[in-house]
Amino acid sequence: MLKRTTWVILALMVLLTYGGASAQTRGDHVDLLVFEGPITPVFERYVEHGILTAEHDGAEAMILEMDTPGGSVDITHEVVQKILNSSVPVVVYVAPSGAHAASAGTFVTLAAHVAAMAPGTTIGAASPISNEGKDLEKTLKKKVTNVLAKDIRNLAERRGKKAADWAEKAVTEAQAATAKEALEMGVIDFVAEDVTDLMSKMDGMKVTVRGKEMVLHTKGLPIRRIPMSPLDSFLNAITSPAIAVILLTLGINGLIFELASPGAYLPGIIGAICLLLSFYALGALNANYTGLLFIALAFLLFIVDIKAPTHGVLTAGGIASFIFGSMVLFSTPYTTVPWATIVGLALATGAFFLFAIAAAVRTYRKRPVTGSEGLVGMVGEAKGELDPEGMVLVHGELWEATAEDPPVAKGEKVVVTEVQGLKIRVRKAEGRKG
Repeated sequence: MLKRTTWVILALMVLLTYGGASAQTRGDHVDLLVFEGPITPVFERYVEHGILTAEHDGAEAMILEMDTPGGSVDITHEVVQKILNSSVPVVVYVAPSGAHAASAGTFVTLAAHVAAMAPGTTIGAASPISNEGKDLEKTLKKKVTNVLAKDIRNLAERRGKKAADWAEKAVTEAQAATAKEALEMGVIDFVAEDVTDLMSKMDGMKVTVRGKEMVLHTKGLPIRRIPMSPLDSFLNAITSPAIAVILLTLGINGLIFELASPGAYLPGIIGAICLLLSFYALGALNANYTGLLFIALAFLLFIVDIKAPTHGVLTAGGIASFIFGSMVLFSTPYTTVPWATIVGLALATGAFFLFAIAAAVRTYRKRPVTGSEGLVGMVGEAKGELDPEGMVLVHGELWEATAEDPPVAKGEKVVVTEVQGLKIRVRKAEGRKG
């Protein structure tokens, strides 16, 4: 009995100790996530990890500093659900200056318990497009637009009618707003210069989390940054339009080089890896298939110009096709390939293939120096009299030869004029030596 009582007392002490420690640490900091890029599975995992961390480490709130051109509707729906079901207040802060919460990013911002933007940022333009980056078919677009308009209105209604009306138009009419305009309409709660300014401004704000009203106490709290995992950081880094096109170009070039020079292996392996990574990035960025077809056409023209040289005409067409394909590869103003990248890759790839074309032309025009055809023009020595037939030593080999201008004396120099199977035709080499 005494032993059991002792165990109960120890258990209570442990509970009191850790329970008291937990109560003391709750609300003593704010967790911060920083994300730049499209809304992909990487973004979903990062937000989920951030919410779980904030719920378990006693954060007063979780701030998501975000700059996104948008992304998958399905993934956005999952992220919105995670934010709405969080037991810790979630703050979405569109920053830094120049950042966007475009398309699906608008939904994420409106789902937050607190929404804020930095000066010089924009939000909106949430009209749906297909997974290929194109406009949807008319009937389908109408259905999807109506559903998304209702969804975003539901998220914005708690911010007032003006905010809800604008949010609906962001889907139906692709409307966008600056930070100042969004604040005036009630779409966001604050315009803040930085995270510290945001924490000061939202201090004392009442928010409703899972139906329970809470008052935020964030002013002066330390900030704990929650980083992405190394793998997710890498995957997010390659979902950049410029990097996606670079990977695509390197991938195709590597495979072409491997096919042209079988056995090298390394170019083929690197090319295959780059190509697969580019497919991931292009899929995450909703690449336009038309742009991909133009890029594929460019490489086809490059290859044909090597096989059937046209003095660079097809290569010039390939460069133009590559540039146009890169321009239309992405359909939103927030996901574009920089001009410097487009032109640089096009010229570098064109130069590579022009070099290959020049090498092919030189090889085609060059007289063979090996095999039977390589004997034509070589000087040999008659090992016996040719009248008109006999044996000739050419390039260290004995050949049965027929003289075109017999007789040819033994030891006289001759020049090979033709190879006929295992026989050669020769003529006298006036004054020439072997």
